[in-house]
Amino acid sequence: MSSRLEAHNVTQHFGTVLALDDVSVEVAAGSAVALVGESGSGKTTLLRCFNRLTEPERGEVRVGTKDVRNEHPVELRRRIGYVQQHGGLLPHWRVLRNVALVPVLRRMPEATDAARHALELVGLSVSEFAHRFPHELSGGQRQRVALARSIAARPEVVLLDEPFGALDAISRGELHETFDALRRELSITTLLVTHDLAEAARLADQIVVMRKGRVEQAGSARTLVSAPATDYVARLVDRARGGLESLRV
Repeated sequence: MSSRLEAHNVTQHFGTVLALDDVSVEVAAGSAVALVGESGSGKTTLLRCFNRLTEPERGEVRVGTKDVRNEHPVELRRRIGYVQQHGGLLPHWRVLRNVALVPVLRRMPEATDAARHALELVGLSVSEFAHRFPHELSGGQRQRVALARSIAARPEVVLLDEPFGALDAISRGELHETFDALRRELSITTLLVTHDLAEAARLADQIVVMRKGRVEQAGSARTLVSAPATDYVARLVDRARGGLESLRV
């Protein structure tokens, strides 16, 4: 069973900068929510609250039924998949060892087999890719390996911080298809950070638009397009109009 995510009235400063201002967000078990906004909107800070890479000053953050403040940070991170913008692969480890990292740390039986299966799930042949180093892969292949690593231990939750932003259009489209099929097949609760509203509409069930540390609007892509709650959301929709129309939103 997948776990729901909840953040209630979360506030966080970095020095004098207010990064999150009384933010509340919920992600239903097995669903995908995208946090959308420009740089500095607070979306990555909010995402990192769920694996305790950020410790908010105020508010409550829960994964499943547990308040993350009561969880050991290392153990929490080992049971939550996490994909960074540039993958975060260990450059001196081969692909299979990178993917097997969390299963090994969690002392799962047959950890290497779990890593092999994860590679196949993201469309990378074990015989062709397992023994390569990250520098021997294309950008799209590296992100597939990062995605495989995030699901190898079969987590209930995966956090993705702009994982497709640095890819070319073709690689990005292919990885969108892979990710969308994968998260539905495995019923993983997903929180995705992106600056691209069309990408959010393609991959998420619900979209949360953030600006200056606050939630501007939350709802389906169709709701944001048909009834933007603020001028900012309306401008965001207008800029993404071409991509949204191609998705028939």
